[in-house]
Amino acid sequence: MIVLLLYLCAQHSNMKDLISTVQIKVNERIYLKDPVSSALGQKIITGSIDLIADIGFEAFTFRKLASSIGSTEASIYRYFESKHKLLLYLTSWHWGWMEYRLVFSLANIEDPVVRLEKAIVLLTNKVEEDHNFAFINEPKLWEIVIAESSKVYLTKDVDQENQDGVFTGYKRLVARIGDIILEINPKYKYPHMLVSSMIEGAHHERYFARHLPKLTNDLKGENSITEFYKDLVFKTIGNAA
Repeated sequence: MIVLLLYLCAQHSNMKDLISTVQIKVNERIYLKDPVSSALGQKIITGSIDLIADIGFEAFTFRKLASSIGSTEASIYRYFESKHKLLLYLTSWHWGWMEYRLVFSLANIEDPVVRLEKAIVLLTNKVEEDHNFAFINEPKLWEIVIAESSKVYLTKDVDQENQDGVFTGYKRLVARIGDIILEINPKYKYPHMLVSSMIEGAHHERYFARHLPKLTNDLKGENSITEFYKDLVFKTIGNAA
């Protein structure tokens, strides 16, 4: 289970100090040794993000990673038993980070319509680097999540891993936004389905925009993907009402 050490903004006098105290911890069943606990572990995470972003997950191996970071395969295997677990760590960290961003961006906003709009923007917009986590390149990690994250759950082990709680961060993020939808329309029957469709759909549209542009719409002067999902989500829950 991803544990977020979050504090309530309203109870803290200095936002910068508050953000600097945040840690995003990933389910212990994903790794053998916490990579955040050592310089080598952090180097493994940084190097794996760079390498997967460069060559793709299929071509990625621990041997190539070891060569790129000046280490050994054996050292990497002390942290992760497989490259699947490493990808699971990266995607889990991403969803924990997204939840952390959501919590802070929506703090002290009472209007659920405004909160939902901000949540849609955050989850469908391009990611920028967050300098609070020095060993993570968030934009590169976001590109990996877009291109590769389905590989962590389209497996034979998905049910056991789900039982182990390794997807809790993603599910909790969906639930948070689903709760906002129910504030706006308590009778809407499919909040989790709508939110997960928005997140996965936005990822597909970002991928299409880069590689298969005829499958999406890129309107000049508009953040088309974000605007599309704002339109889709609000019309869907409005029509249901």
